[in-house]
Amino acid sequence: MLPPVLSCGDPAGIGPELAAKAWDQLRADLPFAWIGDPAHLPEGTPVTLIDTPAEAAAVASDTLPVLAHRFPAPATPGQPDPANAPAVIEVLDRAVDLVMSGAAGALCTAPINKKVLIDGAAFAHPGHTEYLAARAGVDRVVMMLAGPDLRVVPATIHIALSDVPRALTPALLRETIEITARDLKDRFGLPAPRIAVSGLNPHAGEGGAMGHEELDWIAGLIAEMAAEGHAVTGPHPADTMFHAAARARYDVAIAMYHDQALIPIKTLDFDRGVNVTLGLPFIRTSPDHGTAYDIAGQGIAAPTSLVEALKLADRLSRT
Repeated sequence: MLPPVLSCGDPAGIGPELAAKAWDQLRADLPFAWIGDPAHLPEGTPVTLIDTPAEAAAVASDTLPVLAHRFPAPATPGQPDPANAPAVIEVLDRAVDLVMSGAAGALCTAPINKKVLIDGAAFAHPGHTEYLAARAGVDRVVMMLAGPDLRVVPATIHIALSDVPRALTPALLRETIEITARDLKDRFGLPAPRIAVSGLNPHAGEGGAMGHEELDWIAGLIAEMAAEGHAVTGPHPADTMFHAAARARYDVAIAMYHDQALIPIKTLDFDRGVNVTLGLPFIRTSPDHGTAYDIAGQGIAAPTSLVEALKLADRLSRT
């Protein structure tokens, strides 16, 4: 089985030091190939330059396998440089080419900073996920956060709360459920994934007393999809969906907006949550944190989420 590749992300963030720490924890137990400029890694990191991801397994026990990609400028921790932005995108492109050609088993991405990419490379996408979807020729993808005790999908993501009722349409919710169900079957090995859908309003609208979307169309769509064969239930009041007994009744929760989904998973296990992109023609995971410029280069960043992201990428590629 081919190993995953790890893109470097913003070299001024915590990505390079986490790559070194993740390698030190995993070594030959889970070889991966890091794509980036070796000069950006922490001083003293043992490195072997390789030409293909397949070579990673032979050297990972003693050194970090690196697919070298030279950057135009040095990396100063905590001080992002737009001059490096084009190379950050080049690394992403190289990683996508490797997974789509079958030369790597999966893609794990270290965090980027959208503003730096916009300033330095006229980046025209809302974020990592949308760029990867465009590169793969996919119109719609779904973000799932996965941890030891919960998988959750926000139907709408990085938009203002006031915009959610307009953005949340029957077509969007149906597509979110369909993509989630398909990837849980095909990649997570769940033959009939149980999907619990939250309501939009408090108490799932409480019969129209606190909102009408549930009565107007959400409940009807869920019933329609259940009749089509999906193991989908709801709309459930979001405030009672995430305690232990409730979580035992489903494999994934679909929430209506960002915080409704991310607050419970980050409360349950802040460090081990993993971002998984569903709907791509390849496996992509990422740690559930940002560039953390404020602590970059200090050696205190924890690699837990990145390690979990690499483990999940490897497991999904084997499935």
